[in-house]
Amino acid sequence: MSGATGRAAAAARRRHSTPRFAAAAVAAAAAAALLASCAGGPREAPAEGSQRSGRAGRHAAPPTAAEVAAAAAAAADAKARAATVRRTANGVAHITAPDLEALGYGMAYAYAQDNVCLTAEHLVTVRGERSRFFGAATGGTLGRRTLPNETIDLFIAAHMDDAALTKAAAAQSAESQALARGYVAGYNRFLADHERRLPAACQGAAWLKPMTAAEYLRITELSAVQAGIGALADALVAAAPPRNAAAASPKNEAARPATIDVAAAAQAMREAGVIDPPDGSNAWAFGRDSTRTASGMLLGNPHFPWTGVNRFWQVHLTVPGQLDVMGAAIGTSPFVAIGFNKDVAWSHTVSTGRRFTLHELRLAAGDPTSYVIDGQPEKMQAREVAIDTGGGGRRTHTVWHTRFGPVVVLPQAGLAWTAERAYALQDANAGNARFTDTYLAFARAASVHDLKRGLAMLGTAWVNTLAADRGGNALYADVSAVPDVDGATLQRCAPSEGALKLRAGAGLVVLDGSRSECNWRRDPASPAPGLVPIERMPLAVRSDWVHNSNDSFAYTHPQLRFEGIAPLVGDGVIRQMRTRAGLQQVPELAAGGPVTLQRIQHQLFANRNFAAELVLPDLLAACTGSPAAAGAPGAPGAPGAPTPESREGCAVLRQWDRKSDLASRGAHLFREFWRNALQVPRLWRVPFDRTRVVDTPAGLNFADSATAARLWQALDAAVKKVKDSGFALDAPLAQVQHPAITDEPIALHGGESWEGVLNYLGDNGSAGIGPKGIRIDFGTSYVQTVTFDARGPVAEALLTYGQSTDPASPHAADQLRLYSRKAWPRLPFHAEDVERERVGPVLRLVLR
Repeated sequence: MSGATGRAAAAARRRHSTPRFAAAAVAAAAAAALLASCAGGPREAPAEGSQRSGRAGRHAAPPTAAEVAAAAAAAADAKARAATVRRTANGVAHITAPDLEALGYGMAYAYAQDNVCLTAEHLVTVRGERSRFFGAATGGTLGRRTLPNETIDLFIAAHMDDAALTKAAAAQSAESQALARGYVAGYNRFLADHERRLPAACQGAAWLKPMTAAEYLRITELSAVQAGIGALADALVAAAPPRNAAAASPKNEAARPATIDVAAAAQAMREAGVIDPPDGSNAWAFGRDSTRTASGMLLGNPHFPWTGVNRFWQVHLTVPGQLDVMGAAIGTSPFVAIGFNKDVAWSHTVSTGRRFTLHELRLAAGDPTSYVIDGQPEKMQAREVAIDTGGGGRRTHTVWHTRFGPVVVLPQAGLAWTAERAYALQDANAGNARFTDTYLAFARAASVHDLKRGLAMLGTAWVNTLAADRGGNALYADVSAVPDVDGATLQRCAPSEGALKLRAGAGLVVLDGSRSECNWRRDPASPAPGLVPIERMPLAVRSDWVHNSNDSFAYTHPQLRFEGIAPLVGDGVIRQMRTRAGLQQVPELAAGGPVTLQRIQHQLFANRNFAAELVLPDLLAACTGSPAAAGAPGAPGAPGAPTPESREGCAVLRQWDRKSDLASRGAHLFREFWRNALQVPRLWRVPFDRTRVVDTPAGLNFADSATAARLWQALDAAVKKVKDSGFALDAPLAQVQHPAITDEPIALHGGESWEGVLNYLGDNGSAGIGPKGIRIDFGTSYVQTVTFDARGPVAEALLTYGQSTDPASPHAADQLRLYSRKAWPRLPFHAEDVERERVGPVLRLVLR
């Protein structure tokens, strides 16, 4: 271990492992071991890193006389507190503690056992030290994007305001603050206990340091703003006023407003994840009318990255008499984000709500760092930040702030900082410290109606919530952080003509920043000034079913109509092929007999390819020159003729089962064809019809010669790409699709969202097939099905990629094998079930 790392770890030990602390830990562990040996029951392992720690699967040695005496002294100390960690199959962690601080302590320790290096590197990010340790030009991950480390560091330095974050955190409940304290201390305890026994990825690393309370708050903040200012971090960093008076003159060509290119802006926002974000989800909630029992049922199927801090981690958290909740947490969040308790189960899907607005500033004449509001000039606030670029280098940068937020530039969207105009960004999730209290309310809910109390806090940053409860209710709520801007304000506060086009074309809401009345509405009913309160958000409770696959609340259920919803919450446009697939398959499931967990699981993992169902008949008809491909009976056949390559492709697709299943032959060929075909103008034979949202658009427009030519080119290119990659056109998907996180050739079923495969798997790292096949790094992650019986929850779930990011861990890929087999493990929830299914010793962590 390096000197820096050793000193850091030693400091952590001094803070969290004082002699009194260590003695108590040893004493308590020894007492537990002694009692267990006398009773003939299982022994509790002492905390790892203590004098008698043992590795998984080994029991502590019999206690010595000194340890017995110390144990007696510890037992007499009524103030001693401990978190216990039990593991069941696949490394699922069950953590029990007497209070929330101890619970956070145990959760952080257990998460670090599986993912310490992931957390340690993320801390480098939130400290703004990536350039120093990994190189300024090297790429790193910030939220949903990969950016140069220097850009990431400058953004962190510019955005993070530790004093403001601390103030926001002070408004949290005492329980949330206790969880945070415990989490920080538990992570640091793990570092101290494992100073010389860390995974290879971070052992001895100079960047490995204990966590501070301020860094914990930065982690939470970065998670909240990843759909807002975090997605446009480079736009903040790039913002700079014109350099000199000549450049600032309106007569200067460079100072004039750039031309708005809506198509280019849309592509830039797509790459940033502002529109059509890659992360998504399916969630289905069924009420008593569908299950035909007294209880509801839920499918949660989030589609998130398989790498990085947005990975899920399975955990069960219990404070006896106060809280008992199980499911999955994201990264370093000390709560269950998607899960269930004895009465309610819930999941999330990324919603269509807008998380920020841009404000078009009219600048003061001759001063590009002053803007005019209500006829009066107002000076921007300049703040200089600095980062360590490594090797003794240092870079300073000036960030400019307005009453709305920081100034940003989006050259691709034509939003530049000129002599006349600039643009400021206001993020609805900046300073959102309501996360933890929201999820504590979820954890304690006794019904879907209780979930509303948590939702009303507006702590869910950028997601819909779907839930089912023991009473047979199904809930849908698009209640999250959305700027309170209604349709009238959008009209009254329209920006310049070019910027106005960006809302419909690129998902960017731009408001007139020269009038204070065009700022967000402050409704007294909202717990967060400027955000839409729950009373004006889409929310429904039904007894049949609700669903969402990342499109608007308007498509929750065919019979649901929401009125008076602000445009920034969503619109009536279907953008996801999965939404159409869900609107077809969920009603089929509900109409096919009582809904059960097994039927839900089968429906999801049937891997039907909705796009193929829509277009393959026309493609195959065109291959044979059939008139059916051109539309109405008697119409001429498709113009042109397929090449030999296209005919070969058609022959394979004719035998394909139109699924993305392991045995499906040709699924990879169709994926490459459809990837190309989606770019073809005038693609559809049957245009969209708002009265037939599931059935339209449909078919391929082979009647148009230009479209037909492009479609044949798309199929030719797909055939060539598959062959050049070294795979047979009719290879089963099991031979082609494997995980990117391991070289173990685990066969993966599932398909792309834009194919309309509900079980969505993506290959963001290397789009399309290559010599190594299709390498999956995204998509179905923690997937749960839950209902309730007389005892409590009945949950079957898996974490596709496994609990650990350490390649040496037995839980780095174990659940990938379960996923490949379509196995759904039953999760133990009750204490006696957890103990019966426990794997390895109990880890007991004494907190002082």
